[in-house]
Amino acid sequence: MKLVVKLSVIVPFYNVQTYAPDTLRSLRANAREDFEFILVDDCSTDGTYDILRRARDDIPGAVVIRHEQNGGLATARNTGLDAATGEYLTFLDGDDWLAPGYYARLLAAAEDLGCDFVRADHVQVTGRARTVHRVPHGLRGVPFSPRDAILPADRTTSVDYPYAWAGIYHRRLVDRGLLHFTHGLRTAEDRPWIWRLHREAESFAAVGLLGVFYRRGVASSLTQIGDVRQLDFIRAFDQVIEETARDPEADKLLPKAVRTYAAVMAHHLDSVERFEPAVARKLRSMSAAALQRLPQDLLSDTLDSLGDQRAARLRRVRRRPVPAGTVPSVTTGAST
Repeated sequence: MKLVVKLSVIVPFYNVQTYAPDTLRSLRANAREDFEFILVDDCSTDGTYDILRRARDDIPGAVVIRHEQNGGLATARNTGLDAATGEYLTFLDGDDWLAPGYYARLLAAAEDLGCDFVRADHVQVTGRARTVHRVPHGLRGVPFSPRDAILPADRTTSVDYPYAWAGIYHRRLVDRGLLHFTHGLRTAEDRPWIWRLHREAESFAAVGLLGVFYRRGVASSLTQIGDVRQLDFIRAFDQVIEETARDPEADKLLPKAVRTYAAVMAHHLDSVERFEPAVARKLRSMSAAALQRLPQDLLSDTLDSLGDQRAARLRRVRRRPVPAGTVPSVTTGAST
């Protein structure tokens, strides 16, 4: 009889030959006979794929899939989701690593709670520094409505903790079409994803397990590269706004979505000097168009509450002229 796979771990890799050995060793320290590891090489141009091929025989349950063209993190995760067979699924990035035995503990928590998905704390690693980051949800180990955890609009909530690898997800979410990512998004791919989970899944819980070590400051990471791919955050948040605007509770949820979009946009504009000049110009023009697409009453209320520096920056961009035809309206149940 074939063993039922309890957990599928989806790990995209792209040009991380320096870090992949640590990631793979930590997967080996989490292996179990009913776990599978879907290792997706997103058309790496360094030695990453060779490292994965060599590791395939060393890690029980490992499967290696190689993209012939680079598709980005969202697309690589989708490839893994399509190949996964587990009752539960989780993610890891190819430059991060795990504590030994972490996945067994996370799976046990998920089975005990019986939720659609469980969110977990993590350790952020920047050089030699270690910082614990916790799920911004006060109740621990208690099933809760994901929709009820979106608000309040003016506080950090669990939709602001979007990391796909900081949790575990039941297969029924795949069956309902809730776990795949927007194809081709190069950054902020987890923002529409986490919002959709919170709007449409039925139950979740937060647990205090620590076991994922999230590496920050990696030179090849998109968070460190000021090129045009970073601007996909606008497409990602446009999707959040459009989908939330169609929700039956749009009037209630949109203020949070607009505030989050504005805060992230202000963050990028505040660090505009890290972008190439042409990309910086494009960031300003795309931000101006995006601000004009938002429900204007909600945007005005948001700017009044964001704080002087961020609000002033966004108001300057909001006043920029935008070419005709570049600002399609957002259909919303809220007044505009």
